[in-house]
Amino acid sequence: MIAVRYRTYLGGGGRRHRAIGTVNEGSPRRPAVALTNLGPFDQLRAGRLARRLPQLFVGLFVYGASLAMMWRGTLGMSPWDVLHTGFIRHVPITLGQAVILFSLLVLVAWIPLRETPGFGTLANALLVGLAIDATLSVLDQPEAVASRVGLMLGGVVLNGVATALYMGAQLGRGPRDGLMTGLHRRTGYSLRTVRTVLELVVLTTGLTLGGAFGVGTLVYALAIGPITQAVLPWFTVDVGTTRVTGESGRRPTDGEDI
Repeated sequence: MIAVRYRTYLGGGGRRHRAIGTVNEGSPRRPAVALTNLGPFDQLRAGRLARRLPQLFVGLFVYGASLAMMWRGTLGMSPWDVLHTGFIRHVPITLGQAVILFSLLVLVAWIPLRETPGFGTLANALLVGLAIDATLSVLDQPEAVASRVGLMLGGVVLNGVATALYMGAQLGRGPRDGLMTGLHRRTGYSLRTVRTVLELVVLTTGLTLGGAFGVGTLVYALAIGPITQAVLPWFTVDVGTTRVTGESGRRPTDGEDI
């Protein structure tokens, strides 16, 4: 059944109605499923692990592979990876090993912030770096500019999808996400402010070390949020708990950081 929606407004002759669109009242709507704020044991007890665990592992592998694609594109990395790539210019380790090292260092910073890691947090700290090195071992750096642009753009898109995959599995925040939310709770500043300051700090440090900054860095900064937010509803698994997001227990509004 097709229904016409109207908006009522006051005109010169009193109340008038204007059609603003139609809606198919007989078609089913996809129910909204919000991210939850569960403790590490509740995450595992929430069920649907046959769906959530594979989704987590696929998301983390694709996340690492997407960063490797951007690295081979040589057109710039995400702010955190500008830091990682700058670090490996001075220390004889691989990019994947640097990602693992910094993930573990960030988890140490969780202790004074009283953040509790979940299963997905620990998996994130280890598997993303392994996936980066595994992908780099089979992916060569192309010479053609078009191929490099394709790797950069494909890496950004895949990174957004991968973020939605591992977040939607509802098995814990990533190390850097937890650092952001922990600082938000302890300082009282908004998530957007904390994220901006944090990424400016790591980006500046990475640039000082000679990290891979470029147009890809800017594309990533502008596109990663909208891409993740667009696909996250499709991958968020309903674990049948009270719908809360973050510490405040409210759902994010349009345009708010995810």
